[in-house]
Amino acid sequence: MKPCTALAGALAAAALSGCGESTRLPPNADVGPRPTLVAPVRTALPTMQIAKPRPWREGEMPMAAAGLQVRAFATGLDHPRWLHVLPNGDVLVAESNAPPRPDEGQGLKAWVQQLFMKRAGAGTPSANRITLLRDADGDGVPERREVFVQGLNSPFGMALVGGHFYVADTDAVLRFDYVNGQARLASPPHKLTDLPAGTRNHHWTKSLIASPGGQRLYATVGSNSNVAEHGLAAEQGRAAIWEIDVASGAKRLFATGLRNPNGMAWMPSSAVPGASAPGMLWTVVNERDELGSDLVPDYLTAVYDGAFYGWPYSWYGQHADPRVQPPRPDLAARALVPDYALGAHVAPLGLVAAGSSPVPAALPGAAPGGVFIGLHGSWNRKPPSGYKVVYVGFVDGRPQGLPIDVLTGFLGAEGEARGRPVGVAIDRRGALLVADDVGNTIWRVAPR
Repeated sequence: MKPCTALAGALAAAALSGCGESTRLPPNADVGPRPTLVAPVRTALPTMQIAKPRPWREGEMPMAAAGLQVRAFATGLDHPRWLHVLPNGDVLVAESNAPPRPDEGQGLKAWVQQLFMKRAGAGTPSANRITLLRDADGDGVPERREVFVQGLNSPFGMALVGGHFYVADTDAVLRFDYVNGQARLASPPHKLTDLPAGTRNHHWTKSLIASPGGQRLYATVGSNSNVAEHGLAAEQGRAAIWEIDVASGAKRLFATGLRNPNGMAWMPSSAVPGASAPGMLWTVVNERDELGSDLVPDYLTAVYDGAFYGWPYSWYGQHADPRVQPPRPDLAARALVPDYALGAHVAPLGLVAAGSSPVPAALPGAAPGGVFIGLHGSWNRKPPSGYKVVYVGFVDGRPQGLPIDVLTGFLGAEGEARGRPVGVAIDRRGALLVADDVGNTIWRVAPR
């Protein structure tokens, strides 16, 4: 056996065994408005512990919190990632996975990480379609399933503005003509604007949300690396949220320094300084890896126009990351501290405002008017974190208290991933929908 092959095998075996440092913090210390931030831990090989997928068996399902019930809304999907509910109640699901990325995964460490991603079920080809699910009688089971649109390029975010339906592919925002109630898009797409992608395209998902008035779209674009190790030229236009004019397709950087922003939601802004009417944009962000099991907390934060949130030069505000060379103390000094820590490596993806949903009222001690968050689950932490859906209450326009578990049980007794939550949405009757990309299921959570 060649020395490099033997080394790769040894590293892979060590990684697959779950070796590495582990958390030193008590539960929930790295969660909330004021998380505990420990000193970074650097190891030769990153801590890796990914739950091997073992999809739900017949009769199995996640566990809903007391006062709630869960049932499968749709099964047999192909890697469902993101959800959007149309005004007539139709539920759209983006069945999607990573596009070809020939320049991603170069080097030994990346090879081991790719091995883990495949082990986690993230290596299957993308279905590249959006499927429509119609529950006309409101019994929580769709009677109709149609291909809404196909032939896309790793689709993710969706938005509806008037008579136009928008899709965020991995490399562009597309616009389609839409008539209320149609089950399949008939018009060809029009490319509204390009989005950063390329042959590396490390964080490929692009989320999308329309402004309350519909004049603008906001698109998330994750970084092309962990901490700009491929050079800053590879990060142009990335780790950011873009604002796009729906009339012209012209775009500008709205906020930067967000390593991997995903879900977005509009929340009431009356108590948020600097917010503009009629609401404040919020997002969830996956922060950097390889600083130990307790760093860096992923987070939920308000997004201010022109704000910088630290990546890659600093983490959780102004904590400088010495791995990034040359340093930029001037940028680190103006990095905003996130509003709310969700815990290290939980991988928040889905985010939706609860609005008038009756689900929070069934959760003991839950403040009304909060958000639901889908935590996809860790790979760079021991023991694993995430793998659940939580609710975070808002008080006076700000997230407060600890997250409340809404849907758990995605990790089995042997540490296997029976499912992984991604997108979340509120259906027309106020129930919570959860896309599970390992279980190939959409779950529906409602009060008992």
